[in-house]
Amino acid sequence: MKATMKEVAKLAGVGVGTVSRVLNNGAVKPATRAKVEEAMRQLNYQPDFYARGLKMKHTQTIALILPTVWHPFFGEFAYHVETALAQRHYKLYLCNSSGDSAKEQEYIQMVTQNKVDGIIGITYSDIDEYISSNLPFVSIDRYFTEDVIYVTADNAAGGRLAANELAKRGCRKVAYIGGYQETPNETKSRRKYFEIECRKLGIAYESLDMLEPLEHVPEKVAAFLEKEPEIEGIFTINDPMALSVVAVLEQMGKSVPEDVQVIGFDGQKMTEGDGYLVSTIVQPTKMMAEAAVSKLLAVINGETVEKRTVLPVSFGAGGTTKELT
Repeated sequence: MKATMKEVAKLAGVGVGTVSRVLNNGAVKPATRAKVEEAMRQLNYQPDFYARGLKMKHTQTIALILPTVWHPFFGEFAYHVETALAQRHYKLYLCNSSGDSAKEQEYIQMVTQNKVDGIIGITYSDIDEYISSNLPFVSIDRYFTEDVIYVTADNAAGGRLAANELAKRGCRKVAYIGGYQETPNETKSRRKYFEIECRKLGIAYESLDMLEPLEHVPEKVAAFLEKEPEIEGIFTINDPMALSVVAVLEQMGKSVPEDVQVIGFDGQKMTEGDGYLVSTIVQPTKMMAEAAVSKLLAVINGETVEKRTVLPVSFGAGGTTKELT
């Protein structure tokens, strides 16, 4: 027969309320928490979070909206979000929106219908009218017209860092290559501050910034580079774009990094223990996920949190830039 919370409390020598606080990560003395956890282990106690959530009008479920699961950064981010939620006894509802604003609106309505407790969203669709400051919603990279909580890597610092890393490696003329959305978001700072830093360093630069959805990228990149044969270093909006640029350069008969050095943005790896796919500005993906989860659950519990969280980036060498001597 399934053990009950009362039986756990009796074996641990505490009240039922203490057991509840342990299950909900509340304030409990370490020694008391250890006794309760040992009692749960002995009784093989399995808490029914769903049933308890219904009583509290909580589902213990969070929705994560991603533009696509094909992008490695989004996949890694989802992994860390799920891990952080599991530690707090929450489940993840993964929503692959494919940039479809109608799908994203449906997911947002799930909160108002009490199907999920809140949403973490990476979205670049036109959904401003559906996002409000009283909705349990944490945005990644994007800010809305409403005063919505959002978490972002320091994209401005990333742009400046990319310019400096290329300059340190001897690049005298550089380029930015990327795509952009019409919606306001922090990723636009990558190009902006890259160019600001290039001017500060006295480096010549050009830019190819393409409106999304992107089409015929290799052809556009090749045409751009053919017009700018003196480019020695390239900074791209993300790592997939960097990989595309490397492929185009090789097709043009140019060697990376000997002829042209390339830096992406994200910090992508094939697996956790591998090296970076390209030299890159590394986003603190795990920190971003944990911050988003922490802030969302705080909002769900009625707490007040800071609206904007900016986390540090770093440079990761991945073979598409020269080694410093």
